[in-house]
Amino acid sequence: MNSSARKQFGRTYRLLAGLPLRIDGYQLEGKELDVSSGFRRVTTTVVFRGGGHEGRGEDVTYAAEDHDDYPAALPLAGSWRLDGFSRHLGGLDLFPDRPPQQEFFRNYRRWAFESAALDLALRQRGQSLGAALGREYRPLRFAVSTRLDITPWLAVDPALEFKLDPTPEWDAESMTRMASTGRVRVLDFKAFYEGSPVDNPPDPAQYRAAAAAFPDAILEDPALAGPARDALDGEESRFSFDAPIHSWAEVEATEERAFAGRPLRLRYLNIKPSRFGSVRELLDCVERAQAAGMELYGGGQFELGVGRDQIQALASLLYPAGPNDVAPRDYHGDAHASVPRSPLVPVEQVPGFGFAFRR
Repeated sequence: MNSSARKQFGRTYRLLAGLPLRIDGYQLEGKELDVSSGFRRVTTTVVFRGGGHEGRGEDVTYAAEDHDDYPAALPLAGSWRLDGFSRHLGGLDLFPDRPPQQEFFRNYRRWAFESAALDLALRQRGQSLGAALGREYRPLRFAVSTRLDITPWLAVDPALEFKLDPTPEWDAESMTRMASTGRVRVLDFKAFYEGSPVDNPPDPAQYRAAAAAFPDAILEDPALAGPARDALDGEESRFSFDAPIHSWAEVEATEERAFAGRPLRLRYLNIKPSRFGSVRELLDCVERAQAAGMELYGGGQFELGVGRDQIQALASLLYPAGPNDVAPRDYHGDAHASVPRSPLVPVEQVPGFGFAFRR
């Protein structure tokens, strides 16, 4: 990595760190939806108020019960700079009544407050995120993530791209049929999930068959060791990771484990903003990954509200050309017509941390 690249680390965050922010108070809004993968999706939107404006951020914590007893009286009111607010927030317990079911949910909740603060600061300043960063919103390519049959969606839009989870139900015939569409861009093995509706224990035969059936697909979150990992020897250039990534340090640690000390680097990386917790950690990882030559693409977490708009905004500004798992909320559920097509074409943006596109 050259010296000029090193000097750039932190530059993007510095453009936001000094934004003035006035918070008078906040309220909470809940959303829920029964989804096809067998669980009730619950999210909580944090709504900051200040100076006649509102700023919103969405907590995508997966465990529905962790949205109960949500803290409604945290000491957040006052006048801040965005970075000072972030540091203050980092010193608070955002699960004051009981710990979350998974420790990484703490980052999801922090991201809700951080993204609401960023949204409010931008609205108070009368700027979009792109204007604050000095970047243009670019046409946003997206892929649809699903465990359902892709045929109905292809009937709606034959050009649609997909991010699919190989499951034990996949056989040679189904893989051949899906591969023949030429529309599958990412296979998510989900090797890092435990006790969730999407658990997928590593299976060497499945890994080997899926990699062979989809020779051009990105292979996301394969096992880091063991027979399933061995089944993907020679396919390392297609590896990408998501679930274990909460910082740049974890990117490096995951590379070390996945490649067992061999001089290999990840070519792809899935960026889920809420996993990072803070705006600083997110932008630091994006800068370092891009300086290392990685191709980034955004990841979604079945956001029900403003969180979806915000991950689209980040993808449009920072990594618009990847197979971004940020399809509009119109794609939640069964296939239906009159959905926005990829790429999403940006239109004039209003102030705040959002994303408006041509429909």
